[in-house]
Amino acid sequence: MKYHQLGRTGLYVSEICLGTMTFGGSESAGMWRAIGALQQGEVDGIVGRALEAGVNFIDTADVYSFGESERLLGQSLKNLGVKRKDVVIATKVFGEMGPGPNDRGASRGHIMDSVQMSLERLQTDHIDLYQIHGNDVVTPIEETLRALDDLTRQGLVRYVGVSNWTAWKIAKALGISEAKGYARFETLQAYYSIAGRDLERELVPMLTSENLGLMVWSPLAGGLLSGKFGPGSNNPQDARRTNFDFPPVDKDRAWKCVEVMREVGEAHGVSVARVALAWLLAKPHVMSIIIGAKTQEQLDDNLAAVDLQLTEEEITRLDDASELAAEYPGWMLARQGGTRRPKAFQKASA
Repeated sequence: MKYHQLGRTGLYVSEICLGTMTFGGSESAGMWRAIGALQQGEVDGIVGRALEAGVNFIDTADVYSFGESERLLGQSLKNLGVKRKDVVIATKVFGEMGPGPNDRGASRGHIMDSVQMSLERLQTDHIDLYQIHGNDVVTPIEETLRALDDLTRQGLVRYVGVSNWTAWKIAKALGISEAKGYARFETLQAYYSIAGRDLERELVPMLTSENLGLMVWSPLAGGLLSGKFGPGSNNPQDARRTNFDFPPVDKDRAWKCVEVMREVGEAHGVSVARVALAWLLAKPHVMSIIIGAKTQEQLDDNLAAVDLQLTEEEITRLDDASELAAEYPGWMLARQGGTRRPKAFQKASA
């Protein structure tokens, strides 16, 4: 297991982050039940195995099973006797947590109310990484950032991050934080997979420029890249994708990726899923990938991705199979910038 800096901070987190969306969905309707319904004993097993493998980073959110995921995680860490300093806990705020008009969003009011409830459910006095879970088109960015800064000054939150925002809005937020001396976003949690590389167009260059850490959610595209799915195949009834077809994926393109991943996996004697995760781990702009599991078997296979070293040739094959279609202004930037490279200029000979 490798450990990377959390953004530009001095805190180190494991390259594998344990996701907790599969915790607690049995009592809730809709997608949470479809994603997972692990209860306390099962949660203790999953968390314990992940920590044993070197994972020190766990991600949850208040909206996951309407608080139940946070509660189960907090109790699990207590049951397992985990020292608070030995685990980095990330949670999120934004989603709808009640029927009222202020029970959602990134307003100061909702953030201040929500952090207290998350702390109680997690049974801790601080959250290591507190993330805005979505884009609030109503609340001014300054209001959100001021609330997060206040939480860091109070010691309730140590670092702040964001999820599912556009590159321009994150850049604007970073500028405001610098100008006003606020705690700045250190991470972005975003969807990224070999079948969905859209963030490479704008978000990755911004992250690299501003030294933000990328946390990848749904690295297997909601299970589509698990190896259980393919063109014309019968969808397994117990798979998450069968009951909750998300995130959106161009499946024809995905099957081309799976075909190459299957060949690479066979060469190494490993699963398609492990190849998909290893491809992400090889990307220098990835800080940590979030894996969720319903079973110990799934968890062990995902954890083993850290030991799979893909060759340069294999990475090139996978890159070529999953290459993004050219879009403006990308194709024009490449055309016009072809003679501008970070190397010594050499005048062409006469």
